[in-house]
Amino acid sequence: MPSRPSFILFITDQQRFDYLGCNGHPSLRTPHIDEMASEGVNYDRFYVASPVCMPNRASLLTCRMPSSHGVRSLGIPLAHENVTFVELLRAAGYDTALIGKSHLQNVTDWPVQFDPVEYRGDFTAPPPDLASAIRSDLDSEAYRYEQNLFWSQENPEVPTPYYGFDHFDAVLRHGANCGGDYELWLRQHAPEMLDLRGNNPESQLPHDYICPQAIRTRLPERYYSTSYIAGQASAWIRSRRGNPKPFFLMVSFPDPHHPFTPPGKYWDMYSPGEMPIPKAYEVDDWEPPEYIRIAERARQHDRSLGRKTGYTVAVSRQEAVEARALTCGMISFIDDAVGCVRTAACEAGIAESTVQIFTSDHGDHLGDHRLLFKGAEQYDTLTHVPFIWADPKGHRGIRCRDLAQTHDIGMTILEHAGIEGAVGMQGRIMSVAGGDGRRAAYIQYETQRPQEAFGAWPRAHTVIENDWRLTVYLGRCGNELFDLSNDPGEMVNLWDSKAQREVKYRLMERLVELGIAVHDRVPLPTAQG
Repeated sequence: MPSRPSFILFITDQQRFDYLGCNGHPSLRTPHIDEMASEGVNYDRFYVASPVCMPNRASLLTCRMPSSHGVRSLGIPLAHENVTFVELLRAAGYDTALIGKSHLQNVTDWPVQFDPVEYRGDFTAPPPDLASAIRSDLDSEAYRYEQNLFWSQENPEVPTPYYGFDHFDAVLRHGANCGGDYELWLRQHAPEMLDLRGNNPESQLPHDYICPQAIRTRLPERYYSTSYIAGQASAWIRSRRGNPKPFFLMVSFPDPHHPFTPPGKYWDMYSPGEMPIPKAYEVDDWEPPEYIRIAERARQHDRSLGRKTGYTVAVSRQEAVEARALTCGMISFIDDAVGCVRTAACEAGIAESTVQIFTSDHGDHLGDHRLLFKGAEQYDTLTHVPFIWADPKGHRGIRCRDLAQTHDIGMTILEHAGIEGAVGMQGRIMSVAGGDGRRAAYIQYETQRPQEAFGAWPRAHTVIENDWRLTVYLGRCGNELFDLSNDPGEMVNLWDSKAQREVKYRLMERLVELGIAVHDRVPLPTAQG
C-alpha cells in the first residue's frame, strides 16, 4: 500500500462562513487561511449537523447525527459506546493528537435547566434506576474529564486514548478564563499571569465598548489560549521530524466564541465603523418573527441580558458592529496561529504529505436579524460554516458548490487514507476524496433550556436543498421556508405562501426521508430472529 497521508484539522468555535477573507468579508484579513484555500478546495455550501458545540463536535468525531450518537444538546457527554473515526485511524497505525478544545464532555457541573418530572401523588413513582427509559452511566467519573473538579486535583491526567486521541492537551471554556492543560502550563511558566485572567468587568482593561461580553483582557497575547494552542501544536509537529508514521492532529481553538476578548493588538485591529451594517437595521418594512420580538422585549426589560448567557440576545446596531469588530480581531489572532502551525509543518518536512483542513463547529448571529450569539433559530449565520481542504497532491484554488456537512469530514478523511468506516456511520464522502456529496443538508437542533418563543424543550429540524431552507420547530414557534437565492438574508418567511406550496411539500417530503435515513441501523442483528 502506498504511504498514507497525514492530516491537520484546524477547527474554531462559533465562526460563521462569511468571516474569512477568502469567503468575501470586506474588512477581515486572514492571509494564512486564505493561502490554505488557494492551495486546495474551498466549499461554499458547508453546513453543520447541529448548530451547537457539543452535538456538532460529537457528529464530527462519530460521523453520525445527534439523534444517533446521543449528544442531542449541550449537557450530554458523548458515550464511549460510540466509535469515532479517530479510533479507526489509530487502529490503522496513525498517531493521533488533539490540542485545544474538545467539548465532547460537559465543562460545567451547573444544574440542568429543564423542569424535573412531577409524579402523580396517587401513583407509584419508579425507583431512580428505572426512572429513565434508557440506562446510562453518563454522570459517572468517566465523563467528567473536562470539568473544573477534575482539573482542580493535584496532577490531573486525562486517560488516553481519549475518544481515539493518544495525545490530548486540553483547553477548556472560553475567552480569558480557559482552563485544563493550558491553565497548568500558565501555572508552571507564567504564574504571574493567573491574576490577569478572568472574564469579569473587574478584571479587564478599560474600554468604551457597550456590546454584551466585550472583555478587554489584561492577558498579553503570548499567554492567551490561542498562542498556547499554536505553540503546543507546532512543538508536537516539529517533534515528528523523521517519523515515518502518518498522523492526525486536531488543532481546536476556543475562539472566536464569546466573550469577545481579543488580547493586545488584536483588540483594536478592526474598527466597528468599518464593519458591514446588518440588513435588519437598514430596512423599515421588515416584519421580524415572534422570537425576535420576544428577544427585543426581554432586552428592553433587562439590559443586563447577554452578559453571561450563551443564548440569543437582541442587540442594537452599535452593539452588533462592536461584536463584529472584536470577532474579527479574534479571528485574525487565530489566523496568525494557523500560520505558525503551517510553518512548523514546513520546517518538520511534512507539509507535502499532509492534508490541511479548516472548519468551525457553528456560527453566530453577530447582529443579523438584530440578534447576537446563537439559539434555536436556524438562520444561515448559525448553520453555515467554512470548510477548506488543502491536499498538496490534490486540486488547487477550487471553489466548490457541493453540499456537505460536519459529519462528512471523518468519512472523507478515512476514504482519503484508504480506511473503511464503521457500519452505521452516516457521513458522506465528499467530492475532494472522490465521493458524490449530498443532495440535501439535514440539521438537527435541541436544547434543554425552556424558552418563551420556542417552548419547554425546543427542537428544530432543517433541510437545505438547492436554494431553499425549510425548518420545522417542535413547540410553539412557527415553521419557516426561505428562498436563499432571492432572499439570502432570510428576511421573508414563505411558509404560508400559496405560490411556494409545492416547494414546501417537496421539502417536507425530503425532511421525512432524511429523518428516516438517519434512524440507527446499529447495533446490527445478531441472528435472523
